[in-house]
Amino acid sequence: MRVRRILSPRALAVLVVASAAAALLGATAPSATAAGQASSDLPVTVENADAGTTTVTDASRIVSLNGDITEVIFALGLGDAVVATDTSATYPAAAAALPKIGYQRSLNAEGILSFSPTAVIGNVDAGPPPVIQQLRDASVPVVVLPTETTRKAPIEKIEAVATALGVPERGEALAAKTERSIRKAEKLARRAKDKPRAVLLYLRGPTTQLIAGKGTGFDTMVRSARATDAAAEAGLEGFVPITAEGLVAAAPDVIVVTTSGLESVGGIDGLLQVPGIAQTPAGASKTVLDYDDQKLLGGGPRTGAALRGLVLDLHPELDASG
Repeated sequence: MRVRRILSPRALAVLVVASAAAALLGATAPSATAAGQASSDLPVTVENADAGTTTVTDASRIVSLNGDITEVIFALGLGDAVVATDTSATYPAAAAALPKIGYQRSLNAEGILSFSPTAVIGNVDAGPPPVIQQLRDASVPVVVLPTETTRKAPIEKIEAVATALGVPERGEALAAKTERSIRKAEKLARRAKDKPRAVLLYLRGPTTQLIAGKGTGFDTMVRSARATDAAAEAGLEGFVPITAEGLVAAAPDVIVVTTSGLESVGGIDGLLQVPGIAQTPAGASKTVLDYDDQKLLGGGPRTGAALRGLVLDLHPELDASG
């Protein structure tokens, strides 16, 4: 994503006056973080992942289209500016309590516009595309970010959201903190003695049952945790429907699921009814790990904590204090 920061003459004058005032007041002057929206480096123009560029001039009323983006916004200290989110925004609690605009993949332009947003931000999963275009046709600034699954994706996401909303310094600080937590978890993982075979199953009741293969965020995370992505090794790519043959070929020692996904199939007993699972080493031993959906798969500020938890569960011999 390329970013062009634009500072208007008026904004420049305000900045000069504020700087002079801060110098006179010394320690009594409020910090940039405490100043909230007044500290935003706006306007800013960003290049979208879908098409064209968007200029954000006001981030006082934000509608966030994806749960992972919402989590980043709150972690940046801009939660008070968010007026609505999609239903996948489950963290933090303050975000979960906000009015909802529907699910990120099936949005409605009228519902979003009813909140009078000054900025709408999401990623390429948000849509459908005609809804995004309707918002732009209504002269609403809509920023669309890419979705990546690389090791650097959480850092790049944080920095991109922060820049688009005019708080790049906060983004740099949060990105650095997140990077440190990921590195600490990776350092712990390097002490592991073995590499268990793990798979991630994405479950939404009996109708949506997928296995994560090569090129997914889980593939990146499980490798960072010093384990083998059994589905990727079996030749599966992306998210594909679960088949008994595919599971048996993957032969996982550990099955990883989201907490809500496990609940949607009736817990461990229900999971074992999915064709092929009982025939795997993980199914036979009932070795199933479940985690909060957004923490495990969101690729946000909690990535380091999620990775650490996965490392310790996959390698219980490791000292948690390491």
